[in-house]
Amino acid sequence: MTFASAFAVYFVVWWTVLFAVLPFGIRSQVETGEVVEGSEPGAPAVPGLRRKALITTLISFVVFLFVWYGWAALGL
Repeated sequence: MTFASAFAVYFVVWWTVLFAVLPFGIRSQVETGEVVEGSEPGAPAVPGLRRKALITTLISFVVFLFVWYGWAALGL
C-alpha cells in the first residue's frame, strides 16, 4: 500500500467513524432546559467536538490497522 492510498483509506475511515461517533452523548437544549433564543431547540447544548475527534482518531487508527493488515495479507 502506497502512502497516498494509505492516507486515502485512513481519511475515508476517519470520516465514516466520525459520523458514527457524533450522536453519542448528545443532549439537546430542550433536554438540558437551556434553549438559546433563535436557535433550534434540538441542537446540542454541548457538542464536545474535540473529545469526539480524539475518540474518532483512536477508533479509526485501530480500524485502519485491520485494513492495512488485511491488505498486506492479500499481497495487494
